[in-house]
Amino acid sequence: MAGVNLLTDLSESSIAGIVEQMARVRRPGDVVIASIHWGANWGNDVPEEQARFARALIDRAAVSIVHGHSSHHAKAIEIHCNRLILYGCGDFLNDYEGIRGYEEFRDDLPLMYFADVDPANGELVALAMVALQIRRFQLVRASQADTDWLLRQFNQVSRAFGSRLDLKPDGRFALSWRRD
Repeated sequence: MAGVNLLTDLSESSIAGIVEQMARVRRPGDVVIASIHWGANWGNDVPEEQARFARALIDRAAVSIVHGHSSHHAKAIEIHCNRLILYGCGDFLNDYEGIRGYEEFRDDLPLMYFADVDPANGELVALAMVALQIRRFQLVRASQADTDWLLRQFNQVSRAFGSRLDLKPDGRFALSWRRD
């Protein structure tokens, strides 16, 4: 069942409401994705409140993927109990070309995410990503230099969450993490 809910905060009562709703609608074999528009548009910090909330969705509501968005650039990835937390996916396409002031975050380098989730248990099996670049409002493959920059940046911001990317010969990133 798809749905949209307005969360006024990331409190315990918000988590309890989601847990209750999920208990009513969940069916055997469901893979649940919680897509949350949260946080600042720019910056790599992941507030503890967001991390706590995302982990609680996994622990208590059996969410398989927490898809965070609001940031205009890719942010850290965490695997919690073998389930995927994307703290900020960035923009796949946007209309920010030419806007100055946040060049250090490289919002022109989006990622295309390919998550493989085991439907039997909702756990992440693999995550591959492809680095793209937005040029004249179109997506093209990122250059090797831009791909290398994105790889270094991602590994720096995700280190604290125990995940890292490796570049595969086919040009895709593959996520590796500590298995629970």
